[in-house]
Amino acid sequence: MALAFDEFGRPFIILREQDQKTRLRGIDAQKANIAAGKAVARILRSSLGPKGMDKMLQGPDGDVTITNDGATILEQMDVDNQIAKLMVELSRSQDYEIGDGTTGVVVMAGALLEQAERQLDRGIHPIRIAEGYEMASRVAVEHLERIAQKFEFDVNNFEPLVQTCMTTLSSKIVNRCKRSLAEIAVKAVLAVADLERKDVNLDLIKVEGKVGGKLEDTELIYGILVDKDMSHPQMPKQIEDAHIAILTCPFEPPKPKTKHKVDIDTVEKFETLRKQEQQYFDEMVQKCKDVGATLVICQWGFDDEANHLLMHRNLPAVRWVGGVELELIAIATGGRIVPRFQELTPEKLGKAGLVREKSFGTTKERMLYIEHCANSRAVTVFIRGGNKMMIEETKRSIHDALCVARNLIRNKSIVYGGGAAEIACSLAVEAAADKYPGVEQYAIRAFAEALDSVPMALAENSGLQPIETLSAVKSQQIKENIPFYGIDCNDVGTNDMREQNVFETLIGKQQQILLATQVVKMILKIDDVISPSEY
Repeated sequence: MALAFDEFGRPFIILREQDQKTRLRGIDAQKANIAAGKAVARILRSSLGPKGMDKMLQGPDGDVTITNDGATILEQMDVDNQIAKLMVELSRSQDYEIGDGTTGVVVMAGALLEQAERQLDRGIHPIRIAEGYEMASRVAVEHLERIAQKFEFDVNNFEPLVQTCMTTLSSKIVNRCKRSLAEIAVKAVLAVADLERKDVNLDLIKVEGKVGGKLEDTELIYGILVDKDMSHPQMPKQIEDAHIAILTCPFEPPKPKTKHKVDIDTVEKFETLRKQEQQYFDEMVQKCKDVGATLVICQWGFDDEANHLLMHRNLPAVRWVGGVELELIAIATGGRIVPRFQELTPEKLGKAGLVREKSFGTTKERMLYIEHCANSRAVTVFIRGGNKMMIEETKRSIHDALCVARNLIRNKSIVYGGGAAEIACSLAVEAAADKYPGVEQYAIRAFAEALDSVPMALAENSGLQPIETLSAVKSQQIKENIPFYGIDCNDVGTNDMREQNVFETLIGKQQQILLATQVVKMILKIDDVISPSEY
């Protein structure tokens, strides 16, 4: 390597023997790609299951995140390799579509790549391996449909939903409060769900957090929580049967569009100007009072004079409320967002049974609760915790639980967790391999072996002997022909996942297998990586 300068004095580096460097092609490129995918999967493998370890991630600006959520770990990792980026996108796809199983899908893809490498070493063409994987994934998905069970629930009996959400939360940092958090998540989803259409709009569920208190203080509010307080300390802190004016216009005199200069050279002129300003404020406040508003929520601020006038006229007000929060308040209270005072009418007011201001700890921080709304289809999950990291991780855990509850409302089928579904699929795929006469049967058997990697990782992370534990559970499934036996991660004393109440959604498990197979097929078909400088 040598340093040279061009005619403008700018330095550039000359790399010697550049012509002797070769890029990877064919089988070498495929093996390099497989190695990159396996490296990402290896990072997440130890985070799988209820006894999985957490990862600490440090950002470029020094902020620290502690989590075992697969999508979050990969999102915050600085990945340069293009194949490794495919694994990151795989986890993101699972998160967007299902919301849970982001670690399992990457572990599954890593195991498929590991098995594919062995098949390549045996001389099997990558296209035949990809076709074999495709056949095997179809067999596995069909078998999941057969072993899945449906359960019925309604607004009054939602215990099955709670049990499934508890399975999701058992692998998180918050697992000591998994029962209460699962109940909060299920109640929130049922509050906003349209059970006839089997549709859930998660945008109506707002998740807020505040440092302080303990995790057990987390609560569900049937209404909206706003991180604001009353604009004047002497305004009432609690308003019952509130009629709310939701404004996007400021409490201030109108500003001219063009630049003007006003010369005030006498006291009388100043008094006239002050009275004119006060009249503007008077008219605005009176307009709110005339339509019957008992609380004003404004997107913009207002000066001390307007604030003083609102307090004297006994009209409580909240200022600087964000646009998203205004929309949620409008949805919850059944009100309309008003852009001009002239358009304010009694029909456009929102209604809430109770609006109260609550203070926290000794920091004088206050928040506004808007409860018993006219339209209770907007709810808030309010999280408390000892530090910011704990609150952020709880938010991610609650998001996963909300997604699982939503998926169960869309499709009531479940499969049993603890690796039971993977072991059952592995046995079904292995049995199906004998029906295929071609080379693909080797790839199908490799797929069956890759499915075993999930229960094996669960056993390994739980401190059990992986091979012994997996063999025992597998033989139990074959002997009794019952697909509900899995890895006893929590050392309960039984391998029957029905007794342990360990459930997973059918669509989540199917999506895991299909997405992992798709990405592995894509990686296997890449036999050359060309950088832009080589075009």
